[in-house]
Amino acid sequence: MSLRMKANESLFIVVDIQEKLVPALFDADGAVKVVQKLLQVTQKLKIPYLVSEQYPKGIGHTLDVLKPLIAPSLVIEKVSFSCMLEPNFVNALEKVGRKQIVLCGMETHVCVLQTVLDLIDDGYQVFVVEDGVTSRVKENKKLGLDRMCQAGAQLVSSEMVIFEWLERAATEEFKSILPLIK
Repeated sequence: MSLRMKANESLFIVVDIQEKLVPALFDADGAVKVVQKLLQVTQKLKIPYLVSEQYPKGIGHTLDVLKPLIAPSLVIEKVSFSCMLEPNFVNALEKVGRKQIVLCGMETHVCVLQTVLDLIDDGYQVFVVEDGVTSRVKENKKLGLDRMCQAGAQLVSSEMVIFEWLERAATEEFKSILPLIK
């Protein structure tokens, strides 16, 4: 497996960015903007993605601002904290067939953490986008990130993801994505 994130090997996962959860979280607006940008990049580079929703009857659905960027068929409901404990999610993940996961979402120390730990347990290479995750309390975000790193996940920034996926300048893809970076 490559040490770098590669567009042709990556799957982007968005964990639980939902209506009733977001207002309670520390710097949620910043994380949402990062996810919005990365979803736009996945579309331009044709990188597959999956989105989870934790108990949408209670927490609501994915934020409206993200919905135009997401195919409804790629949104998977769950009641387990880890996406990997949901058979529909695991089936969708296996169908894509990529072992390199780039992940954003909420909350860092609960659903994101448990999903990352289970992905690593199952042999996936996991990159957690630090500016694309958050928790209600800043300290819980830090603890969740620390634990993921100890388990073998790599912390990255959204710009690291974008530039590693692009690999080079002076391409049509670079030119189309450049406005998202500026």
